[in-house]
Amino acid sequence: MSLAAATALAAPATTTAAGNHGFLSPTGVEITFLLVGLVTFGAAIVTVTTRQLVHAALWLVVALGGLAVEYLLLTAEFIAWVQVLIYVGSVVVLLLFGLMLTRAPIGRSPDADSGNRWAALTVALAAAAALVWVVVDAFRTTWVDLAGPASGSTEVTGASLFQNWVLPFEALSVLLLAALVGAIVLSRKAKSAEKEEAR
Repeated sequence: MSLAAATALAAPATTTAAGNHGFLSPTGVEITFLLVGLVTFGAAIVTVTTRQLVHAALWLVVALGGLAVEYLLLTAEFIAWVQVLIYVGSVVVLLLFGLMLTRAPIGRSPDADSGNRWAALTVALAAAAALVWVVVDAFRTTWVDLAGPASGSTEVTGASLFQNWVLPFEALSVLLLAALVGAIVLSRKAKSAEKEEAR
C-alpha cells in the first residue's frame, strides 16, 4: 500500500473523529476545566461573603489555586506556577501575617458586614461584564503564530522582563520591601506602646 493510499484511508477517520467532537461531546480536559471553574467561582463567592477574615483568606487560597489549575489545563505552565508562587505563596501568606500582627478577630467580625451589598453586587457584575467584553473584543481576531515562540511564553516573557522592564521590576521589589519593613515597624511600635500602658 502506497503512502497516498494510506493517507486517503486515514483522512475519513480523522474527519469523523473531528466531526464527532463538539459542544455536545466535551473531552475530559474540558469537563475538568468546567468543574474546576465552578469550584473556583464558588470559593471566590465565599471569600467575599464570609464574615470571618481568616476563613476569607483560606477560601482565597482555594480560589487562587483553582485559577492555577485552570492555567495548567490551558497548557500555560509558567503562568500557573507564577500564580502559585506569587499569589498563593506570597500574597495570601502576607495577608495571614497581617491578620496575626494586627490581632484581627478570629470569629465573626461585625466590621466585615456592610449594608451596601446590593450596590456592591451591581458594581461587581458591571465590572465583570465590562472585563468580559473587553477581553472578547480584544482577542476576537487574534492570530497566534505556532511556528515561533508564543507571545506569552516563558522565553518571550523573560526576555521582555529583563530587557525592557528591568527598572520597573526593581522599583516594585524595593516598594514591596519598604511595605514589609513599614509593617514590621508599625507592629513593634504598637507592642511597645501596649507595654508602656501596662506599666
